[in-house]
Amino acid sequence: MLVLIAVRPAPQAVAGEDHLSGTSAGGPPRWHSGSVDAARVPVEVVTPRVVPLGGPRAMTVRRTLPQKGRSLVGAWCFVDHYGPDDVDETGGMVVPPHPHAGLQTVTWLFAGEVEHRDSGGAHCLVRPGEVNLMTAGRGVAHSEVSTPGTTRLHGVQLWVALPQDARDVGRGFERHATTPVTHEGSTLRVFVGSLAGVRSPVRTFSEIVGAEIVLAPGGSLELEVDPTYEHGLLVDAGSVALGGTPLVRGELGYTGVGPGRLVLEDLDGTGARLLLLGGPPFGEEIVMWWNFVARTHDEVVEMREEWNARGERFGEVDGYVGDPMWLPAPELPHVHLRPRSNPPNGAIV
Repeated sequence: MLVLIAVRPAPQAVAGEDHLSGTSAGGPPRWHSGSVDAARVPVEVVTPRVVPLGGPRAMTVRRTLPQKGRSLVGAWCFVDHYGPDDVDETGGMVVPPHPHAGLQTVTWLFAGEVEHRDSGGAHCLVRPGEVNLMTAGRGVAHSEVSTPGTTRLHGVQLWVALPQDARDVGRGFERHATTPVTHEGSTLRVFVGSLAGVRSPVRTFSEIVGAEIVLAPGGSLELEVDPTYEHGLLVDAGSVALGGTPLVRGELGYTGVGPGRLVLEDLDGTGARLLLLGGPPFGEEIVMWWNFVARTHDEVVEMREEWNARGERFGEVDGYVGDPMWLPAPELPHVHLRPRSNPPNGAIV
């Protein structure tokens, strides 16, 4: 997953088979503004760009973050949305051992099953309804392969930038089977942070929230949220209104800090499945490239060199069998990776 982007944030404003099922083309964000009350809030609409992950039968993803105009939502810095894919046609997911540093990965599936192995010794099967969070810290390597019994693959891959004081924490892996809860006729699964009285036990190093929300056909939901958070609502299936702004499948609706309630409404009468991500605006400068979240260009150079030299920083993934046995880092661009800014104070662009 090659990411060539650098970010300077603005100052803070202190389970089973998928049953809901198109793709939106990428483009510049559009925004809508209503009166700033509980029901209508300003919403920036971010459309994804389609990115092939490589290979002769390349699996494609819809990448919503990072974008030119919106690089972070809280500490969430990367959102890849994929499927539902017929594995017989796409070949499924086969990602040999590759590195990460300076971040946590969060894997959430709607359908299918993926085998995870990492250099911290974790080996497990990722399944729908179960959050899998891997902490890279200074460095980790892992592989991801869809299982032979998987016929459809559908999910999201998310990254969370680690704050400065947690960048060198040890490798870690947590899995948590979420419990669905009913709230105003909708079904919620909180996989990170807390929402609607439910708290996930997985450990993060910034205040963030992540939850799957399923709206019933014709349904609506009013959520109490932290007004110091900015939020992003990703539409996986159906079409919805967020604070009065319509969103279709694949789009992400962004709301800045300030609102204490978000109102979601099913628009087409078939129900909708959504992912809500949020957190306070991230108050540190970061530089992202390939699979690394750093602070400077020179740190990225060091990470790349240590991975390609197969040093001890990232470790080895035991038990992976495949060709190639690991993914070398690509060449760096012939430019100095420089930070760039999000809009100030969680503002809408």
